[in-house]
Amino acid sequence: MRRNDSGSICAGVLTSLLGAGGVWVGALGMFGSVRAVRIGWLLPLAGVQLGLDPLGGFFMALTGAVAVVVGLYTIGYARREQLGPITLAVLPAFVAAMLLVPAAGSVTTFLLAWELMAVASLVLVLAHHTHPQVRSAALVYAVMTQLGFVAIFVGLMMLSAAGGADRFADLHRIPQGARTVVFLLTLAGFGSKAGLVPLHAWLPRAHPEAPSPVSALMSAAMINLGVYGICRVDLQLLGPGPRWWGLTLMAVGGVSALYGVVQASVATDLKRLLAYSTTENLGLITLALGAATLFAAAGVHGPATIAAAAAMLHLVAHAAFKSLGFLAAGSVLAETGLRDLDRLGGLARRMPVTTTLFGVAALGASGLPLGAGFVSEWLLVQSLIHTAREHSAVLALTTPLAVGAVALTTGLGVAAMVKAFGIGFLARPRSEQAAQAREAPGTMLAAMAVAAAACLMLAVAPALLAPALRSAISALPAARAVPFTDLGAVVRLPGLQGSIAPGAIAAGIGVATLTAALLARWRRSRRPASATLPLWACGADDLTERMQYTATSFAEPLQRVFDDVLRPDTDIEVTHTAESRYLADKITYRTRIGDAIEERCYAPVIRAVAAAAGLMRRAHTGSVHLYLAYGALGVLIVLVVAR
Repeated sequence: MRRNDSGSICAGVLTSLLGAGGVWVGALGMFGSVRAVRIGWLLPLAGVQLGLDPLGGFFMALTGAVAVVVGLYTIGYARREQLGPITLAVLPAFVAAMLLVPAAGSVTTFLLAWELMAVASLVLVLAHHTHPQVRSAALVYAVMTQLGFVAIFVGLMMLSAAGGADRFADLHRIPQGARTVVFLLTLAGFGSKAGLVPLHAWLPRAHPEAPSPVSALMSAAMINLGVYGICRVDLQLLGPGPRWWGLTLMAVGGVSALYGVVQASVATDLKRLLAYSTTENLGLITLALGAATLFAAAGVHGPATIAAAAAMLHLVAHAAFKSLGFLAAGSVLAETGLRDLDRLGGLARRMPVTTTLFGVAALGASGLPLGAGFVSEWLLVQSLIHTAREHSAVLALTTPLAVGAVALTTGLGVAAMVKAFGIGFLARPRSEQAAQAREAPGTMLAAMAVAAAACLMLAVAPALLAPALRSAISALPAARAVPFTDLGAVVRLPGLQGSIAPGAIAAGIGVATLTAALLARWRRSRRPASATLPLWACGADDLTERMQYTATSFAEPLQRVFDDVLRPDTDIEVTHTAESRYLADKITYRTRIGDAIEERCYAPVIRAVAAAAGLMRRAHTGSVHLYLAYGALGVLIVLVVAR
């Protein structure tokens, strides 16, 4: 056995064991009693406080479940991609840091665990640091995550000072002014980690460049902890909040969902598409949490509970289908070396199992029946359309807009996943690498199969998660008035008219599909042999990849529709023949779709910081006398201010 093989096995097994431990301890936190632990010597002055309540247990179990799958996948993936020993060593440490975040029982412990998680994830993003694009992505990620940490640090320090305590359990009676400031600061910090617009710029850069197991952990587990911070601090410790808190969360969530899905629908990089899909789905979750806050403040408690249930269920669904999507994309990358959908294709024959599993992930991300995200999105829509609008003008204005945002997001999400699956896997191969691809190793397929089974369970029998969901929802003040108890084979809305039976829908679709297949086979068997004719191919002897849509051409109509949002940079270059300038020899069409928010909002700030750094550089001439003068001037200013 090679050293790298033993290292990958050890890292994968340890990651899976840590994940299994997280699932077990998280389940104890949700359904049992976990004794609080204080380790005084580990951190000076404050010590380390650990404890689990149902909300923390829910997020810890969810993080651990993703880690179990990723650990198994890493065993086979590390052999193909030759991950270095540092990456293999930091991967379990990253999982351990993520598990510590929901277990933190105090502000100090939370900040320590959060920073450990950020540093470990940055090291993993730099796994292939020899590539310039990886270093650039890591730099953006480092800046964004540290700015987010500063906002969280200031917000939690203010919360601790206003509440006069460090332990979360002792923080009560926070003054209203402090609550507002803490809400805004922590929303910015946790929203950055969750990839919410406009603080999402790191996400479409870091996720594609990180190794695929790391991408799955970041998108399906670490991102969720941003939502955990919002739930823990903004909705639980500071909640129940006023109406404008709910409106703010809904606005941020709706814009994030729409912007993320528009970018995903035109992306041609498979992992970048999945990264923008993460922004989309976290936007829907934030919108649901905002709706729960708004409805509870308006006294509409039934829809508030439904919206909170939709948020928690969609968290689980997103973790399942997004981890599966990134792992399948990693299998494609390991076998072909490609992420560009315009150069992929033909993988359905070369990698049939991976193709099927990615199809399960794409169906889940589409929000359609038999998909993992269908029930949660249905619950979200039901919570929005069952509000008593006649009692509140705010609800009458916001809920129709929210329904429209969810509907448009779902429609564009279907288009994005049809493009990824149809062109990347079902079309004819557009490169030699895709034509020569081979199926992924057994350990990678087994890990993806576990994630696919979770997706199917969420689509057909979400009632299996009912105890965990009820435990997590009960921890949110906005959802305590009306409990969500009827989450069985038929999902019924608490106190409202409406129900859905996912199992019955799945059975109906299965029977209809089987009936159609049997009828088609029966019709073929009765057709005379002389009636068999070759497929008409528009006058061509055989179809080629040039006759099929590329990912760019498939998304071109959507690009035109959202031209004002995307701001694409297009260029047409015409090369004329040597004989005449009126005859074209070659026409080249180029298009580049960047992140419009990054280019409009971040670029001016970066230029301003660079200019300020240039001015500061001029002040540093290397003269000791000048530095002494700076010091004397600083002391003089301090004395004047003190007097």
